[in-house]
Amino acid sequence: MERAVITGLGIISPLGNDVERFWSGLAGGQSGISLIDTIDTSGYKAKIAGLVRDFDADARFGRKEARRMDRFCQFALAAAEQAVEDSGLVMENIDKERMGVYVGSGIGGIQTLLEQDRVLKERGPDRVSPFLVPMMISNMAAAMISMKFGATGPTLSPVTACSIGNTAIGEAMRLIRLGIADVVLAGGSEAAVTDISLASFGNATALSTRNEEPARASRPFDAERDGFVMAEGSGIVVIESLSHAMRRNARIYAEVIGYGASSDAYHIVATHPEGAGAYLAMKAALAEAGIQPEDVDVISAHATSTEAGDKSETLAIKKLFGELACRIPVTANKSMTGHMLGAAGGAEAIALVKSLQEGLIPPTINLEHSDPVCDLDYVPNQARRADMTIGISNSFGFGGHNAVIVLRKFQD
Repeated sequence: MERAVITGLGIISPLGNDVERFWSGLAGGQSGISLIDTIDTSGYKAKIAGLVRDFDADARFGRKEARRMDRFCQFALAAAEQAVEDSGLVMENIDKERMGVYVGSGIGGIQTLLEQDRVLKERGPDRVSPFLVPMMISNMAAAMISMKFGATGPTLSPVTACSIGNTAIGEAMRLIRLGIADVVLAGGSEAAVTDISLASFGNATALSTRNEEPARASRPFDAERDGFVMAEGSGIVVIESLSHAMRRNARIYAEVIGYGASSDAYHIVATHPEGAGAYLAMKAALAEAGIQPEDVDVISAHATSTEAGDKSETLAIKKLFGELACRIPVTANKSMTGHMLGAAGGAEAIALVKSLQEGLIPPTINLEHSDPVCDLDYVPNQARRADMTIGISNSFGFGGHNAVIVLRKFQD
């Protein structure tokens, strides 16, 4: 069976639009949350988000091409280009029939839909863009990436809400292991910070309303957390078979050794109160990796900064790891990035790769008040040096979708 390794990283995020700035922000405990200045938030409960800044799609793709892509698709293509460049892949030397793309989006082109709905109402049906549907549908990110690189192998757009990135990476790993593909670009993308999304999540009392202190609003596991902070971006990795990577003398960041998926089968938006599905996904991921709980050196938590979600994830970790749970560092990237929704898993996989590579665990910032039900080692407020080989990354989504991946620092 082939081994699946990560050879390229690409990121568009609230902390920066390349891996160096993204990782520097995480390692330094920097918040990417700010007041929303892209729409009028005067009538909204939540007025903050993790926005992607300094992203010029026209300059990157050309005005004509950029205007035919929704923002989520622009992010995905930019992250994929970064990842391919970082990997050192030479397209002329790749068997394109054995190159796949597994990239999804939870909400897809909602900005385009809203813009064209306004055009319809204000200017009539004749002025609606003929590109509305292809710009809106969630699979278009994967499609555009496959067209960009001529990848004619398996192309899939998983839609598992906020667990998309891990679903994509896990399924790509299996594709590699089965010998169906040599190279797969995998991850997720999202650009859903819109007026209607902000209104809906706000009315569901899911968002933090700490508008006066944006940088302190996302506070996973803290007793004073009051909801998540919406964010946008894209995180994509290049996954290759080890044999393919070795043949071209590629730099290898890490190996994907396990993947577990499950369903809460409980509620359309609420997590299972005891973390039952999260436990099953983590258990399955460790089993596929062929490792024991004591082999795990760090846990990248889903940790959105909601009261119920952070509690249930803590309970799931305790159930699986038992007495070890209090000794394994747990980090929450969303304390700094906000919740990138369908892009979160890909971004957090990149963070875990860098963490294993650098021997540094990013902090969970804004953890200032102990919550009695969240009592693990969450690496509060300051990054921590550690000798690590294996880490797991958790991603959970609406509808009860759970996906967990296991990464190992590469060893020959």
